Amino acid sequence: MNIMLASCIALVSSLILTVIFIPLLIRFMRSHHEGQEIRDEGPKWHQKKSGTPTMGGTVFVIAAGISVIWVAAWQHNLNKVVWILVISLLGYGIIGFLDDGIKLYFKRNLGLRAWQKLALQIIIAIVIVMIAASDHFQFGLYIPFAGVVHSVVLFIIFIIFWLVGFSNAVNLSDGLDGLATGLSVVAYGTYAYIAFKQKNFAVLAFCMSVIGGLIAFFIFNHKPAKIFMGDAGSLALGGGLATVSIMLNRPWSLLLVGIVFVCETASVILQVISFQTTGKRIFKMTPIHHHFEMLGWSEWKVDTVFWIVGLIGSILYLAIWG
Repeated sequence: MNIMLASCIALVSSLILTVIFIPLLIRFMRSHHEGQEIRDEGPKWHQKKSGTPTMGGTVFVIAAGISVIWVAAWQHNLNKVVWILVISLLGYGIIGFLDDGIKLYFKRNLGLRAWQKLALQIIIAIVIVMIAASDHFQFGLYIPFAGVVHSVVLFIIFIIFWLVGFSNAVNLSDGLDGLATGLSVVAYGTYAYIAFKQKNFAVLAFCMSVIGGLIAFFIFNHKPAKIFMGDAGSLALGGGLATVSIMLNRPWSLLLVGIVFVCETASVILQVISFQTTGKRIFKMTPIHHHFEMLGWSEWKVDTVFWIVGLIGSILYLAIWG
């Protein structure tokens, strides 16, 4: 069967599963009075979102994992790359699930401690490296303007940094209704196109499965959100994106394809450095989407502008290196 057709089936499968089970999760969480605790230091008008069901990412992550596995098995193409991608998605999703679960159980905004979350993220990255290194990875890292550097240590450090960094970057972007969902559709869609051109069925089917789940989830996540994806979704999406970029041998592409995620992370880092060194803040609030909210932008305006920026970043990458 045509790889695009099989991948579209994976997309539909993930979409249907998510559409079926998200309303059930919303109903369950509302009946048990479980919902997101909004942080006090955030915009005051976000307090009205307190109590909104969360952990919606659990559904589309599982739906995407199931869909890509059964479609790949059906096509007799359930190879190591598929398992690496699924492990990255589910692995970081489980970390997020634990973080969300602790927040809900103790009725607070703080879940796993920072060092606990980081340690678990590094462990998942190491597991992925160990599974993949035997026959898929070539221990050579292309560094712009320097060429390919053949160093096992450097390569492993880079993989860990990339997975941990982007899982956190997408997590930081998940602060407005639908923002991270829309950005992730654009990014995964870009990599689906690249995978199609490379005739890489594993990555294509994986990306399409995630896109299917995200499209269905957006029905319930756009403003006003009926459910949030939580860390279970955002950490999984970031880890999955980083792994996809590596599996396509285009890790640096994520700097443009994921330009908004990079800017969100950079805004937090710059804010911390500025405040600790000068006592002054560069932005009114970080991550940077809150800065624009504080300037008077509506959530829809922030979402739309950020989605467009993400799309422009992807188009630029494809136009130059596609």
